[in-house]
Amino acid sequence: MRRYIAHLDMDAFYASVELLRYPDLRGRPVVIGGGRRHQPVQREDGTRSYAQLRSYVGRGVITTATYEARALGVHSGMGLMKAAALAPEAVLLPVDFDEYRRYSRLFKAAVTAIAPHMEDRGIDEIYLDLGELPGVRDAVGDDPLGGVRAVAQSIKDAVRAATGLSCSIAVTPNKLLSKLGSDLDKPDGLTLVTEADIPTRIWPLPAKRINGIGPKANEKLAALGIHTIGELAAADPQWLIGHFGASYGAWLHEAAHGRDDRAVVTYSEPKSLSRETTFDRDLHARQDREQLGAIFTRLCEQVADDLVRKGYVGKTIGLKLRYDNFKTVTRDLTLPGPTQDPRVIRQAAGQCLKRVPLERRLRLLGVRVGSLSRPGAAPEGPPGDAEDSTSADARDPSVAYTLPLF
Repeated sequence: MRRYIAHLDMDAFYASVELLRYPDLRGRPVVIGGGRRHQPVQREDGTRSYAQLRSYVGRGVITTATYEARALGVHSGMGLMKAAALAPEAVLLPVDFDEYRRYSRLFKAAVTAIAPHMEDRGIDEIYLDLGELPGVRDAVGDDPLGGVRAVAQSIKDAVRAATGLSCSIAVTPNKLLSKLGSDLDKPDGLTLVTEADIPTRIWPLPAKRINGIGPKANEKLAALGIHTIGELAAADPQWLIGHFGASYGAWLHEAAHGRDDRAVVTYSEPKSLSRETTFDRDLHARQDREQLGAIFTRLCEQVADDLVRKGYVGKTIGLKLRYDNFKTVTRDLTLPGPTQDPRVIRQAAGQCLKRVPLERRLRLLGVRVGSLSRPGAAPEGPPGDAEDSTSADARDPSVAYTLPLF
């Protein structure tokens, strides 16, 4: 049976959400990635003043940008200081993940009301299996893709009605092609790609556009003279296996020909939840102890809130630090039993902190909770192992934290 797999990607999602809040910024280059100090200021006359990239000083990076800003050469992951040199007049807005998550829930609810077979791939993208929808399954006549096109358009219309935002959607025979296709006609695209379209629409694209070809593999392919997907498709599969190994080399050959048998997975349990923040300036564990302590506590509270909201508890508490020389270290501690208590998380993360050197300044701090399960689920260990996992001090709200440095 023919498959119709869709990949839906929200257009410049974070930036588009902000433009709903600040419609006067439409048409202007806008960058998302600032901190609280970059919050717009309401003037007495009702207008707003906005921070601009030209005045930014710090170590932050761009989370996303409007298409007008991207036209100036800035993009997600770029340092804000570098972006300021390219687009000094661009408006800088703070990140508001709570609002982005709210809009994410809205658009996914609108989509699943039409196409319930959804694989959630993050805050702004999903896969859909459209094959069993009546308008697709029953499509006949001179235009068998007409039903597919109509369903895809109805999904786009539902997203806009629910959120006021646009999305791009591609429908193809598999997930790999759909991921590639959703980026072909952005923004607000509706793209249909069949096997017959692969030579004209897919093969001219850079090889690195295939999801699964990372920077190192792309660099190696380029050194071997392969730059496009078409050139990769033309390469002898045994030659690819010789250079990249049996598994990856064979996959490169299949991917370049648009072959992918993966199913749309409607549900999977997350392995961990985490929160992290990059500081506007490098902080020192002793000299900035009070500030770091407040940030550390807030991260633990935020990840605990995430656990409660999503309905999980976790046993493994992790700490992540990045130093001013960009070296990153992580430490984990497994508790006797699962928790979603911010105090327990804070205490365990503090124990992890004792096991890392703190002589250098820090530029990033993160807290992670792993080994997730649902509250009340049967314990994985032997009977009695999880009878009462927390110490008396951890359960008693009157007991203060005992933590090193911060």
